[in-house]
Amino acid sequence: MPIQIPNDLPAAETLLQENIFVMSEGRAASQDIRPLEIVLLNLMPTKIVTETQLSRLLGNTALQVNLELMKVTSHKAKNVSQEHLLTFYKTFEELKDRKFDGMVITGAPVELMEYEQVDYWQELCQIMEWSKTHVHSTFHICWGAQAGLYYHYGIQKHELCEKLFGVYPHHVDYKRAILLRGFDDQFWAPHSRHTTIERKDLEKVPGLKILASSEEAGVYCVMSKQGRQIFVTGHAEYDPDTLKMEYLRDKNLGLPIHVPEHYFPNDDDTKDPIVRWRGHANLLFSNWLNYFVYQTTPYDIMSIGQQ
Repeated sequence: MPIQIPNDLPAAETLLQENIFVMSEGRAASQDIRPLEIVLLNLMPTKIVTETQLSRLLGNTALQVNLELMKVTSHKAKNVSQEHLLTFYKTFEELKDRKFDGMVITGAPVELMEYEQVDYWQELCQIMEWSKTHVHSTFHICWGAQAGLYYHYGIQKHELCEKLFGVYPHHVDYKRAILLRGFDDQFWAPHSRHTTIERKDLEKVPGLKILASSEEAGVYCVMSKQGRQIFVTGHAEYDPDTLKMEYLRDKNLGLPIHVPEHYFPNDDDTKDPIVRWRGHANLLFSNWLNYFVYQTTPYDIMSIGQQ
């Protein structure tokens, strides 16, 4: 089934070119089913790229998904037009009285700052608190995962000696994890971050379970009881060239950056990257939508938070 996004959102044309079924607003209104209501809090500076990446994954299931885009108001985005934000994004104030089956909170390039120094931190805290009563399951990505673990459980992040940058092998820690159903014994996922979460800190919290990790990249996926909160420290949603573009940008600016690990053939940045995380990414998001959103969310969306 398709994902329903605004007809003229830039992502729509990209997804149609990739043969991903995007349903028009008129067609969706004519179907006698209740679609899943998903809200995407997009904190990434490259808003259009990120909304396209996540629309691709959310649209690759047998479920009909209505995607709502949310922005913070306490930070002014510099890498996307204000017209785009005004046309396609809504504020928390505009959405706070609604309830959603699922929510995605993206990463953000602010990990070297203390949480309280981030200009939209108080607004983000308000949104994360609201998600506990207005969202059935929330999927946190990279810095969004670190921020969520800090806000909900008081778990601190730790600065790495050098940037974790590349595509890394992972293994499933909890073999019965429904979120990782169908995963191979080893799967790959991209990471791009300066900070990490320590396993020992997570293991002290009774309400959290570590689902997957990596010898090189550390803990990858953590879940609260019943999947109401999911935290993924990597970027399964990344396009094939996302790490390449980030690497070349920093290299051209003279910033300290190493070749992304396990990414280019023989670490040769003149060659095309090896893409080996696409299957895992699609399975991760389809499992989340199916088992932790669709299968358990109430039919009456307004009863979310009353369970």
